[in-house]
Amino acid sequence: MEYGNPVNWYRDRLFPRLLDWAMTGESFATYRRQVLAGVSGNVLEVGFGTGLNLAYYPETVTSLTVIDPNPGMGAIAQPRIAASPLPIESQSLRGEHLPMADNTFDWVVSTWTLCSIAEPEQALREIRRVLKPGGRFVFIEHGLSPERSLQTWQNRLTPVQKRIADGCHLNRPIDILVSAVMPLESLECFYADGFPKVAGYFYRGVAVKP
Repeated sequence: MEYGNPVNWYRDRLFPRLLDWAMTGESFATYRRQVLAGVSGNVLEVGFGTGLNLAYYPETVTSLTVIDPNPGMGAIAQPRIAASPLPIESQSLRGEHLPMADNTFDWVVSTWTLCSIAEPEQALREIRRVLKPGGRFVFIEHGLSPERSLQTWQNRLTPVQKRIADGCHLNRPIDILVSAVMPLESLECFYADGFPKVAGYFYRGVAVKP
């Protein structure tokens, strides 16, 4: 990896460390426990990041495949992978193009990831493809607020957010994106306590592959 370019150095070296620090804490831990509590069988996590979910996967998971395109994330995640009792396969991949066969996974997990995937619609189609019939996609994401005044600021700030947070969008309508690909089994939308509202409107839900 070439780090002579300041953009590459920030994206692949500094940003993963900043993200690991920012995404640690009891609030995030609570959400991770809630989202992962029912996961079981053969699981794919899209946007694995620095591996902060690993501590919250239940014993019902029999195998875990994790993907993330940023090598800097993988470097931080590796000690967590090594310490985990789960059988884990880690790959450096983008969510839009998965090499896995159709109908492979019982569950797919995404936590604060769809905001930064360049083509979320394509990634969701890939998630549906690799899920088994009846398989579930469980997610927690931040995105577009229902408040018009806040939407204005989310739209204004997203170009800046994308530059400083490796493609993260503040203004994606996560419920619409997911439900266009798979029917939603459950969905909760709320402002997360302790987060600025412009980045703190959360979508937590489960979609099912028919």
